[in-house]
Amino acid sequence: MTTITTIDVTGMTCGHCVSAVTKELEGVEGVKRVTVELHNGGTSHVTVMSAKPLEEPALREAVDEAGYAVEKIAAHDAAAEFTQLADVRAEVYEGTKHHEG
Repeated sequence: MTTITTIDVTGMTCGHCVSAVTKELEGVEGVKRVTVELHNGGTSHVTVMSAKPLEEPALREAVDEAGYAVEKIAAHDAAAEFTQLADVRAEVYEGTKHHEG
């Protein structure tokens, strides 16, 4: 089962920041993939995929080692992620049906 962990990180402003955070997180045991949605000067969203839940202190330490601050960490399995996306898609679809008439 795949676990998706999202980390809200502050202080990132450029590609070098993304590289530093990605490199440190990839060094955490169990991490398979890291993607970053950079929001220059705001809160960037980092997604970490792993085969099992990761230790939050190890993730916080990796981001700290890269020189940035963790605002929030949340983890859930891939099935929960897909269910949530399906629910949002259904809400959007229902909303557009009512506006067509």
